[in-house]
Amino acid sequence: MELVRRQIHMNRIQGRAFTQVTLDDDFIVPDTMDDMAEVILASGDILVETVKPASEKVLLKGKLDFQVLYRKEEGGLQALAGSIPFDEAVNVPGLGDRDDVSLSWELEDLSADMIHSRKLGVKALAGFSLQAECLTDAAAGSDVELAAEESAEVKKEPVEIASIAVRRRDTFRIQEELALPANKPNVDRLLWKEMSLRGVNTRPMDEKLLVSGSLVLFFLYAGEGEDTPVQWLEEDVPFSGEIELGEAREEMIPMVLVRLAHKELEAKPDYDGEMREVSADAVLDLDIRLYREEEVPLLSDVYSTMEELQPVRQTASFQQILAKNVCKCRAAEKVSLHNSSPVLQICRSDGSVKLDEVTVQTDSLLLEGVLEVSLLYLTSDDQAPIQAERVSIPFQCSATAAGINPESVYQVIPGLEQLTAVMLGQNTVEVKGVVSLEVLVQQPLAQPVIVGLERSPLDLERLWKLPGIVGYIVQPEDDLWKIAKNFHTTMDTIRRTNGLPDGPVKTGQKLILVKEIGNTHNFEKS
Repeated sequence: MELVRRQIHMNRIQGRAFTQVTLDDDFIVPDTMDDMAEVILASGDILVETVKPASEKVLLKGKLDFQVLYRKEEGGLQALAGSIPFDEAVNVPGLGDRDDVSLSWELEDLSADMIHSRKLGVKALAGFSLQAECLTDAAAGSDVELAAEESAEVKKEPVEIASIAVRRRDTFRIQEELALPANKPNVDRLLWKEMSLRGVNTRPMDEKLLVSGSLVLFFLYAGEGEDTPVQWLEEDVPFSGEIELGEAREEMIPMVLVRLAHKELEAKPDYDGEMREVSADAVLDLDIRLYREEEVPLLSDVYSTMEELQPVRQTASFQQILAKNVCKCRAAEKVSLHNSSPVLQICRSDGSVKLDEVTVQTDSLLLEGVLEVSLLYLTSDDQAPIQAERVSIPFQCSATAAGINPESVYQVIPGLEQLTAVMLGQNTVEVKGVVSLEVLVQQPLAQPVIVGLERSPLDLERLWKLPGIVGYIVQPEDDLWKIAKNFHTTMDTIRRTNGLPDGPVKTGQKLILVKEIGNTHNFEKS
């Protein structure tokens, strides 16, 4: 008699950590650029170049790339770009040498202030969230293999188990050529350029991952001609495609973090040699996790009428998925722009979702945060025609997660589906956005499993004390397995003797029970 063991691949969260890094530096305006009169707009991106696990630490290395749009002293706009490097060690308790580290980050705050007309002070606060996971194998008994002369009764119970099936980083490239509308002048030089993602969706299929969404492109440019005012163009570029992923299956549950790793806008001549085209090149970085749910039948008990069997039990740690859903909520507010001159037009609205707090409630997760919106607009002031402001719009969303408790492990990926900004008059703007929050909730499960069998001869003295045949009334706590094991018989024998159909027995039901002894024993009282 041999115990059949099944190896179950599991991912276990070893530790989590969060840290904030302050980045601060001063920059001198290059000699080739004009003096600053006013900083209008600043934006930045965190680029992580190295994630190196060490003993209960993770070494992070990267930089903040920023750009600043400013008004020149003699009028007109100019942009200044730079970067601030960082090198940070983050303590992650429980991190092992072979653990996998996942990292997410966000630029929580960025400011750029004039020190004087030739010097700029840039300050930023970046938040980094780290999670250490290890892949483990749990061995658990799933059946019993018998020789020809052996017999045993086995009881199996299905266990719902979730494990990570695919863990991979990959990239997806988007290239687009834009032509200026006929009513726009030729490009002299690009002054400001932005890219952002909207409505990103990922879906696993057999041996591939589908990726779709929109790439929003915006740029300000100086048109050809001395008296040409500042021009701008915004385009929503839909994209879709697939990434080859041999391990992927359609039924897997995705949790994919998508970021813009590279973005470039460049003006170029058209077929006639005029600067009327803009080339866009973007690279998306995908942190891919696909989870597999399966119902695994595991051995929960075993006995024999031919010998004494004692299961050896251990507790194994598994994971179950409680919830996987996408929570969408609207964020809207009417804001007054702080500008003394009348606002003529909104040129650009860009937003980012910042999750401030996650609270575990009864059967749900309460998600609270803000939608931070940057508005670029045109005013009637000829000296300062382009201005910008930032506004924060709070949101709250409840994601259903039946059975969630303080021991549950959750992941949240925020995103922005839609964003609009409409002038209402009197320098008032109505901002509306749709925030998406992709939520995965897992529950640790401590499950007793059978890892071995101890065998010994039948206890004949004990068996002699059991009646050979007895009438029995089913008790509330009984099931057929328990009755058969306690009275040293089998469920099949009970069903045959009593003419029972398949299915459970009922409380109060009367049964005739006949003791069974394996035929290898001569059962006589000495």
